[in-house]
Amino acid sequence: MPNDYNSEDEVLGKAYDSKLMRRLLSYIKPYKKYVIFAILLNIIVASLGPLRPYLMKIAIDKYISHGNLKGLLYVSLLLLASLLLQSFIQYFLTYYTQYLGQKTIFDIRRQLFIHTQNLSLRFFDKTPIGRIVTRVTNDIESLNDLFSSGIIMVFSDVFIILWILGFMFFMDVKLSLVTLSVLPVLVYGTFLFRKKVRESYRNVRLHLARLNSFMQEHVTGMYVVQIFNKQIAELKRFLSINKDYREANIKSNFYYAIFYPGVELISAIATGLIIWYGGGEFIRGSLHVGVLIAFILYTDMFFRPIRDLSEKYNILQTAMASSERIFKLLDNQTFIKDPVNPVYVEKIKGEIEFKNVWFAYNNEEYILKNVSFKINPGETVAIVGHTGAGKTSLISLLSKFYEVNKGEILIDGVNIRQMTKENIRKFISVVLQDVFLFSGTIRSNISMSNDDIPFSKLKEAAKIVGADKFIEAFPQKFDEIVKERGATLSVGQKQLISFARALAYDPQILVLDEATSSVDTETEILIQRAIEKLLIGRTAIVIAHRLSTIQNADKIIVMHKGEVREIGNHQELLAKRGIYYKLYQLQYKDQEIIKTA
Repeated sequence: MPNDYNSEDEVLGKAYDSKLMRRLLSYIKPYKKYVIFAILLNIIVASLGPLRPYLMKIAIDKYISHGNLKGLLYVSLLLLASLLLQSFIQYFLTYYTQYLGQKTIFDIRRQLFIHTQNLSLRFFDKTPIGRIVTRVTNDIESLNDLFSSGIIMVFSDVFIILWILGFMFFMDVKLSLVTLSVLPVLVYGTFLFRKKVRESYRNVRLHLARLNSFMQEHVTGMYVVQIFNKQIAELKRFLSINKDYREANIKSNFYYAIFYPGVELISAIATGLIIWYGGGEFIRGSLHVGVLIAFILYTDMFFRPIRDLSEKYNILQTAMASSERIFKLLDNQTFIKDPVNPVYVEKIKGEIEFKNVWFAYNNEEYILKNVSFKINPGETVAIVGHTGAGKTSLISLLSKFYEVNKGEILIDGVNIRQMTKENIRKFISVVLQDVFLFSGTIRSNISMSNDDIPFSKLKEAAKIVGADKFIEAFPQKFDEIVKERGATLSVGQKQLISFARALAYDPQILVLDEATSSVDTETEILIQRAIEKLLIGRTAIVIAHRLSTIQNADKIIVMHKGEVREIGNHQELLAKRGIYYKLYQLQYKDQEIIKTA
């Protein structure tokens, strides 16, 4: 099993953490009037249930035993009224607690999503996507249970117990003490149950997270799984993970299967004690039969909220573990922080300069080493080199997806450390080799759902890159539905849409990262012609393996093992007979071999 699944941060903290709870309760503050209203309803509805056995005691001892039909009718109407009132209040209580839960969860999920979007790419490089999805879905839903049926409804259980104890001690103190004599056994059993459930719950959450991570990764990579015929092998791995999850749930259910019948047994013992002691008192004439019946009813009613409180404990434990993970994500500060007093640039010429830039993804394993070069406004600069030379890292640093370790990057003479991410990125459009399209329409993918971009500009961008031909051929044209990751489009069509997307934002700096590597020759020629028109007045950075596509570049930067080894135009670099010359010769020979074949 890969390390990603074993490294899941499912460490279970305290069953109840006051700091976490205070932080959770802070999300309820905007809705405190609903909380107060719900608690008041809880106090009322909790009293109505225990009121009925007491009314039955009155009906038996005061009216039935004396043959008073009128009084019996009066008590019966009171019983009916209490039932109707309880149902009416219970409706509002359920509605408001669920409303409170949904409003609170909405706020937390929104905050979590906003926070996740603002985290730097360094965080996503190291964190499995399945884990993040689990935080926003499963863990958030666990908090929903706490807010809607945990925090508020626990008051109901506590108030019911207090009302029952109040009525019991009011009627007969000795019989109440006899009834409660089984409580030490119940408390000890509950303690053991909590301990075992806590351990089993940790395993359930751990295996669920592993299952989510495995599913997310393999559904995303289904193309690779199928092309290498790995379905059976991956099924075996899935069955192993799924089996562990099943076994963890079965073990957890085992403890519930022991605890709940145990509570029922203790309740039965308490009922037996009432009949034994209360029956003796009744025979001796010191206890009314109505009191005896009321106590039997109260005993059954007393242990019901205790069972519910055990379930609330499970909800609390789930919420504590989930909130710990959610807050761990919210507290993650892997940000590219904007300066306190940023320099805001309204418009740029497009001058870019790297000055002694060093960069490493991990510690001091430098990908870029002392990189220095300058791109003048309006220049088209190509960056070439072997895989892993650091070409794409240059673009990531320029777009401020990562921060340089040493050195500085300047745009029009301004250090990008002094600029906000938003300010920098509004000047840059990037076309990547691996195109990502969102579910929606072609229009929304080109505009990125930006309503400020007029439709005429979207059509113009599509026309310039040659995407309008296939778009207009669709039945819905620009409103044609795009499935997840653009599954219904060809690789070339997706590439052209990403090109139109970049151009629709009218960037001063255009970055093409292997942008034409996934299109056929005819489409590439079309794009190259479009690029020639587009690059007028723009600074362009072109990363390419096909050297034939960048021969007309104003400047070519040759990267090798993270260092700038050569700079010049096509003819100058060929004349040097260095790294660029060798790369060109290799590609030329490959092309000659293909032509000969």
